[in-house]
Amino acid sequence: MKLTFHGAAKTVTGSKHLLTLKNGKQILLDCGLFQGMGKQTDELNASFGFDPSTIDYLILSHAHIDHSGLIPKLVKEGFRGAIYATPATGALAEILLEDSAIIQRDDTKFINKRRAKKGLPPFEPLYDLEDAAMAISMFTFIEYNQWTKIDADVSICFTDAGHIIGSAAVHLKIVEDGKTRQLTFSGDVGRYNDAILRSPAPFEQADYIILESTYGNKLHDEVFGIADTLLKWIEQTCIEKKGKLIIPAFSVGRTQEILYALNQLENENRLPNVPVYVDSPLSREATELLKQFPENFNSRVQKIMKTDHDPFEFKTLHFIKTVEESKQLNEDGRPCVIISASGMADAGRVKHHIMNNITKESTTILMVGYCDPFSLGGRLMAGQKEVKIFGEFYPVNASIGVMRSMSAHGDYEDLCQFLSGQNPELVQKLFLVHGEQDVQIDFAARLRRKHFKEVLIPDLHETFLLD
Repeated sequence: MKLTFHGAAKTVTGSKHLLTLKNGKQILLDCGLFQGMGKQTDELNASFGFDPSTIDYLILSHAHIDHSGLIPKLVKEGFRGAIYATPATGALAEILLEDSAIIQRDDTKFINKRRAKKGLPPFEPLYDLEDAAMAISMFTFIEYNQWTKIDADVSICFTDAGHIIGSAAVHLKIVEDGKTRQLTFSGDVGRYNDAILRSPAPFEQADYIILESTYGNKLHDEVFGIADTLLKWIEQTCIEKKGKLIIPAFSVGRTQEILYALNQLENENRLPNVPVYVDSPLSREATELLKQFPENFNSRVQKIMKTDHDPFEFKTLHFIKTVEESKQLNEDGRPCVIISASGMADAGRVKHHIMNNITKESTTILMVGYCDPFSLGGRLMAGQKEVKIFGEFYPVNASIGVMRSMSAHGDYEDLCQFLSGQNPELVQKLFLVHGEQDVQIDFAARLRRKHFKEVLIPDLHETFLLD
């Protein structure tokens, strides 16, 4: 069999890995959207590097858009196979893919107005709501820890990856020439002391491993200071400077962690009387959906829920629904906290909030997770004094804060713990994906010291033969 890497190769988004068996069957692992890649982004998303109509099965590790966001385009261009995922991933994918289609429609409309004024041709969205709905209809659900035969020669099992609700490491048993080989794809690996979710689960010995490496050369701060750190930023921005604290946060996972921490502050009578707005219909849906899968919560959260039935709710919390309500937040000069997607600040309503407030010294933009260096969030974190938003340049007068303790991705200790149940001598090839190249080079050296003999860093569209 052959393995080709059509995304997340020496970059952090666009997860797409194609397995081609000797009998011609093709299995695609993830089908993610490239994000935050600057001018390259549109070009990378325009072409898969393979014919979607030839794919037999799609296996989705989790619902984040950089892993699922091109599924509707895959369907639009001819894919008609089954899509396998956990039930929670399927539920999340439904709302995320619909939201992605809406964001593309709205952002394209906004950008095309400006392009028309300059006499430039219009952009076209990658897909629409009908494509997203058709993709959702093709999902088949598999529970954690259940080996399931999807083909005469292929079985699949999901184990909890601890990254977001429903996230899974994907394990395939493939029979070729009378021999069974096991391939494991980590998806995105969570943290072993996550504030809300269970830890990543152990898994059977694999012959080949595809491993994410987002933080392969970093250690995170402890997660238990999140509430105190958020309180500090609220006091500095909203109380002392009378300004707005804008927090770009992914709708799934990061937003709920922030709400959980703010709920903790309220329970301790420490939360300032400052309105907190979640400006993302998707975030509200995702928060409600998260509550439907309490079995994914860790024991600490389940214990808290015995006395606090909703650990994501507090008195000063308001969910913004309409575009008009969102616009009113920018016209309202009173201090507040605005939590809005996307986490890299490259799309969605948060981009408009940043555009309208970035020139004000009273504003703080607080980054709470990974940002690609080319994304708006990445450029702000890098300290750029002027940034381009919707085709116009804005001076950065706002304060830029960073909370590194909130990543849903494991650091190198978490990733090594994820591999700790494996005998390195039995792993024939270990591929590093979903990471920047310099990080991967450092992490590969660490893994070789742990006796993984062949650690490889694929290029985009590079193919490897698996014996």
